[in-house]
Amino acid sequence: MKYKDYYAILGVERGADADAIKKAYRKLARKFHPDVSKEANAEEQFKEVSEAYQTLSDAEKRAAYDNLGKREAGADFQPSQDWRRQFGEGESVFDDIDLADLLAGLTGRRRSGPRGKPVPIPGQDYEININLSLEDAYRGTEVEVELAVPEYDQQGRMRRVPHKVKARIPPGSSDGKKLRVPGKGGKGIKGGRDGDLYLNIALHPHSLYRVTGHDLYLDLPLAPWEAVLGTSVEVPTLAGPVRLKVRAGTRAGQQLRLPGKGLPKPGGGHADLFAIVQIAVPTVVSDAERALFQQIADASTFNPRGHFEQGGST
Repeated sequence: MKYKDYYAILGVERGADADAIKKAYRKLARKFHPDVSKEANAEEQFKEVSEAYQTLSDAEKRAAYDNLGKREAGADFQPSQDWRRQFGEGESVFDDIDLADLLAGLTGRRRSGPRGKPVPIPGQDYEININLSLEDAYRGTEVEVELAVPEYDQQGRMRRVPHKVKARIPPGSSDGKKLRVPGKGGKGIKGGRDGDLYLNIALHPHSLYRVTGHDLYLDLPLAPWEAVLGTSVEVPTLAGPVRLKVRAGTRAGQQLRLPGKGLPKPGGGHADLFAIVQIAVPTVVSDAERALFQQIADASTFNPRGHFEQGGST
């Protein structure tokens, strides 16, 4: 099935009200009517404009069309399983049907249910991006978002109604997670359930931590003598500082694992924090310190580039 952008055909925004749609249709209908138009392909253009208007001027058809989602004009697509359950009355094959025929099939069939009762049409789902600090993602928080949700009355007239929605973000919401807030999307028609609101979580970059899934990564600077001799250092975590034992001979780039110090996991417990060792070299040294470093250099037999010689041997 080929997608047609009825809004683009009429030259209106997707949130246009019924009056704007009618005005656009009348203007284009006069322009392309085959009896008077001298435009190329006027008859075909007139059919496209009429088809778009027949859908967008009917509240039920427009709701069904909007629920198909937005695609590139001419793109091949199939209605989703959710759409088929809501509007397709169990039909599963749409290969040999035109979009206009699909929506035209809603006339009569979808207007009334048993004994002439109106068939409820669910409201649209909406998505919004939510930016969180890592601390809020760790603890969980409550956010308030303001939406201008289009609502249609029984005559198909649309108006944008402001909605303030409060939503609880559970602890451990990771970057890219999608949270569903039921019933906070578009209003249903003829008693249909309201749509849902989906919150797409995006985490702000943090000055200390990097996030992969629910694990956290932290650069841990060590002085050369701390890495050589071993030590115990205080490491910041989102739950507060902890002591970390550094073994003697720790190398740069090693990952020191702090279990359970990452973000909360959906199934319970916490992920891990990994401290990535960085060897920090002092850039300013006193004469006494320089002398001590010279003593080490003179006494040490350690060759950090010994593998160069081994790699070059035949």
